Amino acid sequence: MYRTALRNVLAHKGRLLMTALAVMLGTAFVAGTMVFSDTFGKAMRDSNSKSYSDVSVQVVDRAAGSDATAKQKSEGGSAALTDATVQQLAALPGTATARGLVSGFTGVADRQGNLIGQFWAAKGANFAPGQDGKDPRYPMAEGQGPKNGKEVALDRKTAEKAGYKVGDTVRVAANGPVIEAKLTGVFTTDDPVVNTGGTLTLFDRTTAQQLLLEPGRYSGIVLTAKPGTSEEALLAQVQPKVSAGRQFDVETGTKLKADEQSKVAKNTGSMRTMLLVFAGISLFVGIFIIANTFTMLVAQRTKELALLRAIGASRKQVTRSVLVEALAIGTVSAVAGLAAGVGIGAGMQSLIVGLNESMPSGALVIKPLTIAVTLVVGVVVTVLSALLPALRAARIAPVAAMSSGDQPTSHKSLVVRNTIGSLLAAGGLALIGYGASTGNTDGRLPVGVGAFLSLIGVFVLLPLLSRPVVALLGPLLRGLGGMPGKLAQQNAVRNPRRTAATAAALTIGLTLVSGLTVIGASVNAVVDRAVTSTMKADYVVSAANGMSLSEQVPAQIAKAPGVAASSPLTSTYWELNGTGKAVTGLDTASFGQLVDIQLTSGSAAALGKGQLLVDEDVAKKFKVTTGTTMNVSYPDDTTGQLTVGGVYKTGGMLGPVLLANSEITKHEPKPYIADVLVKGKDGATGALKQSLKDATGANPVIEVKSQQDVRDDFSKTITFALNLMYGLLGMAVLIAILGVVNTLAMSVFERKREIGMLRAIGLDRRGIKRMVRLESVVISVFGAGIGLVLGCFIAWAINGTLKSTLSGLTTVLPYGQLAMFLALAGVVGLVAAIWPARRASKLDILSSIKTD
Repeated sequence: MYRTALRNVLAHKGRLLMTALAVMLGTAFVAGTMVFSDTFGKAMRDSNSKSYSDVSVQVVDRAAGSDATAKQKSEGGSAALTDATVQQLAALPGTATARGLVSGFTGVADRQGNLIGQFWAAKGANFAPGQDGKDPRYPMAEGQGPKNGKEVALDRKTAEKAGYKVGDTVRVAANGPVIEAKLTGVFTTDDPVVNTGGTLTLFDRTTAQQLLLEPGRYSGIVLTAKPGTSEEALLAQVQPKVSAGRQFDVETGTKLKADEQSKVAKNTGSMRTMLLVFAGISLFVGIFIIANTFTMLVAQRTKELALLRAIGASRKQVTRSVLVEALAIGTVSAVAGLAAGVGIGAGMQSLIVGLNESMPSGALVIKPLTIAVTLVVGVVVTVLSALLPALRAARIAPVAAMSSGDQPTSHKSLVVRNTIGSLLAAGGLALIGYGASTGNTDGRLPVGVGAFLSLIGVFVLLPLLSRPVVALLGPLLRGLGGMPGKLAQQNAVRNPRRTAATAAALTIGLTLVSGLTVIGASVNAVVDRAVTSTMKADYVVSAANGMSLSEQVPAQIAKAPGVAASSPLTSTYWELNGTGKAVTGLDTASFGQLVDIQLTSGSAAALGKGQLLVDEDVAKKFKVTTGTTMNVSYPDDTTGQLTVGGVYKTGGMLGPVLLANSEITKHEPKPYIADVLVKGKDGATGALKQSLKDATGANPVIEVKSQQDVRDDFSKTITFALNLMYGLLGMAVLIAILGVVNTLAMSVFERKREIGMLRAIGLDRRGIKRMVRLESVVISVFGAGIGLVLGCFIAWAINGTLKSTLSGLTTVLPYGQLAMFLALAGVVGLVAAIWPARRASKLDILSSIKTD
């Protein structure tokens, strides 16, 4: 029986080709993901670990980063890392060297005045030379380190990217005005920020402290142990010296390196998990192709299997023979998938480096686990997919099989199938509806479980759905294709299970694609409404890094030519009636010119009286109305009361609570300035935009955005995420296409006599091609249509669970895109039918008619 099974594989290798390709692609996705994540993770760990090669113990001031970000000075008497601390730690018995570190955001402008790189990867630090005038952390490739506030040094990659040479004038900015400094040196470094494509700017110590922290203060201190002193011993000496006052993190270099590697592993693990999810989707799609292929093979070999039963083969032996075929296909395909996966992993690594040449790279990492998982997954998926067809093959009665090539499906089995499918679909839809009705994150689990159950239920019901849906397409098919169109319709519903199994692969892909598209369109719409419904301002000025704008910026903008009105948009966090709430501040004089809120009660003029405006959600939660008094706890440790002067509709960009800036500064002299809103005398013009840039000193860190720019920024983020998802789902769609090709090719082989008879009674080669193509289009459109409907419904439910997070979110159906997906499914059907249709049209009439 084993020899028979292997001979069958060789005899039907053409018919098994698409199945092998489907398994190979799925396993290649798995292997490629594991190879890439292991390779990339190792390169990142190796690169980042070099940052701590000379660190025995490091002391970090946790508060320094947040204080520097807001540019708030530490209160008098509070502990901080200073020169005295450095000297104290340097005098410890186990310390060889001690140096203070200063670190914070610093953006570098290119020659056009634009920020180099991304704001989240722009860093500034202090140059800390030893007695030899060199800083071992930053060896100079050209020139020398900075010595005063008019000098800077740049990492080599940034200098090369911008075309800067030693001696050039470079414009940099932290959280204040732009600084024009002479480039005195270009250095190399293993700093993780630079290794991941960021920029690193070095200042002399005094300048770094003044720009990034405050005079005399360090964000950290690095100690190197003397020979013979362990890191743990030095740590024990350091801890008592920095335990009082402000809280510090004190860690050994080994611990820092381990933490960094753990962080890298976590990040790459998240990426790996996401990619493996899409690989799993591809394999899930492949299951339908494998099961369909073996079902058709078993049906085509009914007489052969019956003869085996007649000459003494048991049911177990017949089942085993089919499973051995699946095992052979799975093994060969998994090995090929592993080889292809190594190539995919190498390609992904090259792509990452090509997109960002600063990203670390290294030799490919192929772990034994990758090999084992790929082979096991390929074999197990193939064998399990073939299990049901194998069991069906064993149930064929020898006498019945010898008398007929096809065994009709029993009415009982169809009733059972449709009942199970209906229960699963109904239960899933009920859970989805319940989850959507919650309106918050509590509904996500029911929606997820319901989506899975309804998807499985729809798969089970696809044979039942295929007849009425295809019947609806009948008039269109007959109109487009005449008699071949009518035959295509009949062929599509002749075997509903086969049609359903083929269409199911496309249903999965289109369910996910359409669901993501609807969610993306809905989020885009709510953001667009938030911008357009509340913002009258022509421009929004903000810091690219999300930091607070310098307190000088609002005044600079107000004086810019062409500005009719402006106001800083401040943000703070106060306790209202015992609960922390974000409070947004604006200038009352320009409020009506810059923003537009829809009041349900009260008046916007209440802001000028020092009263609060709250949105409907806050009013409902705190049970307040216009005229109600709320207790307030201020950041300066004082308390008071504020009156609610009005209630406005929830949504928009202004937040839940509004108050005049003049009231906020009474308790916070230097509030966080998130944005500056600007109204132009002549509206949004290019001249006004340039005027605002010039007013801020063409600061590369400061962005000037119109309403459309704000919308586009959100839209780009969503579009990027959707395109990434589409790309990852591309493998599943490709496998689904192979499934259509496979089904049609095997169907043509199965219907050779029928095709020969059609040719004999007058249907020409062109008619045969049209029949096969239209059948393919019908199956593809059927699967895609069901997927679109299910995907839109699931997207509606997911949007329901996001309403508490995104106020005003409603489901938006992008009809144009959905129609395009349906049209593309038809094109996929046409492409998938090219080879089967060509093969069918070339069949010899006489040899086809006498086929047994």
